[in-house]
Amino acid sequence: MATTQVQTVSTTGDKVKLVGAAALVVAALAAYYLLGKQGVIAQWAGLLLGLGAAVAVFFTSETGKELFAFGRDAWREVKKVVWPSRKESVQMTAYVFAFVLVMAIFLWLTDKTLEWVFYDLILGWRK
Repeated sequence: MATTQVQTVSTTGDKVKLVGAAALVVAALAAYYLLGKQGVIAQWAGLLLGLGAAVAVFFTSETGKELFAFGRDAWREVKKVVWPSRKESVQMTAYVFAFVLVMAIFLWLTDKTLEWVFYDLILGWRK
């Protein structure tokens, strides 16, 4: 069985874009705190603009493009899923609840039986 190796090559320009995106995130956070005296709207505008710029720079990098392609492929796969109908979902939920109830009763009975055997029969500790 032959295996193929995938090798990711990062260029210097790509690394600069990732560092720039990280710097923009830090700058956005700094802007949020430094614009505190300017008002809430200026604070949030600085934060959102900085984060938006960071996201834009990130998605121009190779890593961002791969992440976008992964998301696109994942969404394509989700569209292929055959989801159960409402009736099937309700039935399966009822089965799960019934099974949990039966298991709870079984475990309670087992616990009480073992308690009776150990404490009453073997040790003779009457309550």
